[in-house]
Amino acid sequence: MEHLRPANGSKKTGLGNRLHQNLFSSLYQRNLIYNTCWEDPAVDREALQIGPEDRMLVITSAGCNVLDYALCGPARIHAVDANPRQTALLELKLAGIRQLQHSDFFALFGQGGHLQAQEIYQDALRAELSDFARGFWDRRIHWFSRSGRNDSFYYFGLSGLVARGFRNYLRLRPKLREAIYGLYHSQDLDEQRARYDEEIAPLLWGRTVKWMISRPLTMSLLGVPHPQREEVKRSHQGGIYGFVRDSIEYVFRHLPVADNYFWAVYIHGSYSPSCCPEYLKPHNFAALKSGLVDCIRPHSGLITDFLNQTDEAISRFVLLDHMDWMSVYHPQALAEEWAAILQRATPDARLIFRSAHARPDYLEQIRIPGHNSRVQELFQFDPALAERLTLKDRVHTYAGFHIAQRQAAPGYA
Repeated sequence: MEHLRPANGSKKTGLGNRLHQNLFSSLYQRNLIYNTCWEDPAVDREALQIGPEDRMLVITSAGCNVLDYALCGPARIHAVDANPRQTALLELKLAGIRQLQHSDFFALFGQGGHLQAQEIYQDALRAELSDFARGFWDRRIHWFSRSGRNDSFYYFGLSGLVARGFRNYLRLRPKLREAIYGLYHSQDLDEQRARYDEEIAPLLWGRTVKWMISRPLTMSLLGVPHPQREEVKRSHQGGIYGFVRDSIEYVFRHLPVADNYFWAVYIHGSYSPSCCPEYLKPHNFAALKSGLVDCIRPHSGLITDFLNQTDEAISRFVLLDHMDWMSVYHPQALAEEWAAILQRATPDARLIFRSAHARPDYLEQIRIPGHNSRVQELFQFDPALAERLTLKDRVHTYAGFHIAQRQAAPGYA
């Protein structure tokens, strides 16, 4: 989920909607939302086909996937986020890659903490940061200090609060906790599926978990705004709870957990050397440190503003799911964003984005300024590839994954 700066002139759709929007905006404007990325970059790589000549625009989020794409060796990655706290997290990771050895870097971002986090920050990282990032981490570097019960960075930030709450819930349910931990020791998918069906599902899907998942506050802390929640309710018979349950059951019944670091980090509070994002693995860390990281340029601001201010042609776009929110609260701004994308996109540009809906209405409704055309009249969509890659997605929390290439012929089928 990303990250459009809320505006006072947003479209209003009722008192309840405004209250939910105000809650989300209040949380968003003051906090780091994402401490790790929840989009599978392995799927993204297949969709994007990143090459050495590509110049990319990527919504930053927690920066994990920006670093993953950098391992493909593109010419440039512009990491753009309207929340400067997300940019600050990417800056800290970039500083760590440039200044630290792998053991210290993995302790911070793999294990979620380091006994000397304060000293490492002051001695090696702080001077590498922008003014905003320096001020942000001066007040929060203790998130990486192993000094208490919440001794992992991955239990801080808004999404971390939800993970911390679930961890505390598991403390009250030791049988469920041991079953979930045991799942990660499965030898094959058949054993994993049997463990889930027999040991986890009967204990997990009760009234307490259903209540927690259905709370608007929980979804806001996870970075899911009201329009996206409403879209899930409309498109899934079981509502938000049913969608989340189906997503989790698909992941743990049909995909091996051995390399599924997305769910593991919030269960354990840390990654392991064999189950972690690619940028944390020693050989990839060395490749980034040796020069691949230098292609990354962090920016705080809106996508449209960045595209209107740059002269660079962009050949790959990673737009996450922010258009779900924009289409409700800022439809004109979304149309202007698509116009800016077209203005800077190379003739063969590829883009990906995610949505709470398999066929979001805004693709039909928006007319791009200067073209008077719908999105699918200017981009060739590939739903067959998107469907195939969705089956491999280790996160599996989006109903829609969309892949498009700039072409003259319509192709959204």
